[in-house]
Amino acid sequence: MSVPLPPAFAHRRIDVDGVGIHCAVAGDGPPLLLLHGYPQTHLIWHEVAPRLAAEHTVVLADLRGYGDSDKPAPTPGDREYAKRAMAADQVGLMAALGFDRFCVAGHDRGGRVAHRMALDAPHAVAALAVLDIVPTRYTFQHADTAFGLGYYHWFFLAAGNGIPERLIGNDPGFWITARMNARHHGGTRFDPAAVAEYVRCFSDPAAIAASCADYRAAAGVDLEHDDADAAAGRRVTAPLLALWGAHSFVGRTYDVLAAWREYADDVSGAALPADHYLPEEAPHEVARALGEFFRGR
Repeated sequence: MSVPLPPAFAHRRIDVDGVGIHCAVAGDGPPLLLLHGYPQTHLIWHEVAPRLAAEHTVVLADLRGYGDSDKPAPTPGDREYAKRAMAADQVGLMAALGFDRFCVAGHDRGGRVAHRMALDAPHAVAALAVLDIVPTRYTFQHADTAFGLGYYHWFFLAAGNGIPERLIGNDPGFWITARMNARHHGGTRFDPAAVAEYVRCFSDPAAIAASCADYRAAAGVDLEHDDADAAAGRRVTAPLLALWGAHSFVGRTYDVLAAWREYADDVSGAALPADHYLPEEAPHEVARALGEFFRGR
């Protein structure tokens, strides 16, 4: 089964402070970094990226712990998977490619990495788009029964003692397809070749361990960093576009723009006809919205 990414995309592996980051690059023009979410890889952008490459140098990257990027073994505290560390990887990747300033769009976990990147490296981020999320700190501060049921995986994956690793490792293919199919609403169907790649990459026990550490970090060290930013009055100053699924938990539950305006100065956005996986469910709408937002930045 062929991978659904045009041959124009050149695959590279770049060492960033000892962590190998896999990426695919195509196009010409201002640089644009695209980051994926859980439990996927850079291929979530396979329908969107070729359209954006007409005006941008598009970089599709696998986050550390995911895809074909390195997967450092987690240690107590999970600082290896703090969004600060994951964001630094991507800033280093773009610098290695010759881009000291760039735009970035992130879906799901990638959006959280992009948020942290805009705070820690404002000199590097010209503008950012976040897809189907509100800030991590906001979600925990507003957690209720609906959130616990709708986002139960946040708590399951953050559990300790190897519990989620053992249970997911028993049948990673089922876990991935069940999670994805439960959060899809009409629109474009998932590409079977992309799903096969997600399963291939996620079947590595190191990937399962890394992704659990990612979620433990979100409930631990990431909140420490977010609380410190809030106490210092540190906000995102780059223009921020929020896109969300009209049928997603985020779209049904939050006033997305109001949530982001608590954390960023210049916020715009809209709902799209999809559930959670916007780049795969509504690729035309995502490409159009991102193209318009990033043009000229």
